[in-house]
Amino acid sequence: MNHSSGTLYIVSAPSGAGKTSLVTALIKDDPRVRVSVSHTTRAKRPGEEHGVNYHFVAHEEFHGLIAQGDFLEHAEVFGNFYGTSRSALQETLDQGFDLILEIDWQGAQQVRELMPEARSIFILPPSLEALRHRLDGRGQDSEEIIAGRMKEAVSEMVHYNEYEYVIINDEFAVALEELKSVFASNRLLLGRQQQRHGELLKQLVG
Repeated sequence: MNHSSGTLYIVSAPSGAGKTSLVTALIKDDPRVRVSVSHTTRAKRPGEEHGVNYHFVAHEEFHGLIAQGDFLEHAEVFGNFYGTSRSALQETLDQGFDLILEIDWQGAQQVRELMPEARSIFILPPSLEALRHRLDGRGQDSEEIIAGRMKEAVSEMVHYNEYEYVIINDEFAVALEELKSVFASNRLLLGRQQQRHGELLKQLVG
C-alpha cells in the first residue's frame, strides 16, 4: 500500500436507483475501495450480517454514541437511526483505501461541513416508472411502503444538484463504468500523483 491517504466518497441515491448494486460491483473489481460500515437501529433484513452490512445496535446504545460525539454524521430515516463512526472512517483512509459513505442528502451535508475534501456522487434512475418497477421487483414490501418510498425518492432526488457527480443508472454496465471513472480520474489529480509518485517525478524533471 502506498503512503498517500485515501479519498472519502459520499454516494447517495433514492431507494431503488441501484446504488447498492453499483457499489458492490465497484468494490468487487477494485480492491482499493472499501465501504464504510454504519451503525443503525433498524432490524436486520434477510441475508444481512452484523459488522458487514451495518453495526446493528439498540436505540439506547446509538444515542449513547451521539452523546459521546462518536458520529461524523447521523440521521433518522423511516423511523430508524443511522450514523458513521468518524474514527473508523479516518483509520481506513489513513491506510490508503478510498472509502465510500452510502448516506442520504442530509448526512451528506453534515459530512461536507466536517470533511470538505470529500467527493460526492448522486445516482439517479432513468425515470420514475423505472424506479417504481425496481421497488415493486423486490417483492418484500407492501404497496403502502412502496408508495411511501416513491414519495421519499422524489424529495431525495431534489438534492442531486448538491453533488459533484451525477450518474443515471439506466444500463447497469454503463453506469458502473461511469462510477469507476470517477475513482480513476480522482487518483490522477496532480496532488495525489505527487503524493504517490514523488520520487519518480523528481527523477523525470531533475
